[in-house]
Amino acid sequence: MSAATSTTDGLLVLGQLALDQQDGAQALDWFRSAARSGDGRALNMVGRCHQRGWGTAVDPAQAAVYFRAAAERGDAWGMFNLADLLYRGEGVAQDDAQACHWYCEAARLGHAKALNMLGLLYEEGRGVPPSLPDAAACFQAAAEGGDCWGCFNIARLCLQAGRKGQAIRWFKEALSYGFPDFFRAMASALSAEQDACLRALARRAEFLEHCAKSGNRFSQQQCGNTKD
Repeated sequence: MSAATSTTDGLLVLGQLALDQQDGAQALDWFRSAARSGDGRALNMVGRCHQRGWGTAVDPAQAAVYFRAAAERGDAWGMFNLADLLYRGEGVAQDDAQACHWYCEAARLGHAKALNMLGLLYEEGRGVPPSLPDAAACFQAAAEGGDCWGCFNIARLCLQAGRKGQAIRWFKEALSYGFPDFFRAMASALSAEQDACLRALARRAEFLEHCAKSGNRFSQQQCGNTKD
């Protein structure tokens, strides 16, 4: 490891510690210092600060500048976060084709959340021809990579296809990877189901949301997207 890399790593650790202490301004200072080296991880984190309003005003356009710089340096989170802005049209013009490109690039680096988003693009026919088999393949790969939304989406497709046992298995798996907003969404999606097992999963999701919100989740949002 070079001295420059070691210094950058140290600055990123200091930035993370500041986030853990909910000191966004100090975190942004450390990440900016790390980003002077051109490190993709650091550039992504400066982008996250602008996106989330950590130590600065929320500015998705400025976030996009940093995410693009990180993506062009090969950082998977930068690729994913830039794709998300392109997908939603936040800070940049909505561009499904470019969103698909950057999700694909992140997925090639093993980014599970990017695989889930590719599944949505295939399901919706955005930036790619609609294909439910391709959507299912992407969702399953995301689920196997530990993404809660990937688990949820493959479970949803299994349920639609009448494979309730597989659906329940993936819904349960989703709960092991989730976070408060996800638990709330899952509870809402399943609470009206007629099946008792699915309603029980909705209640479990509500309970996990309550437990998660009782702790400090700030530090768990630092790198990625909060679909979170």
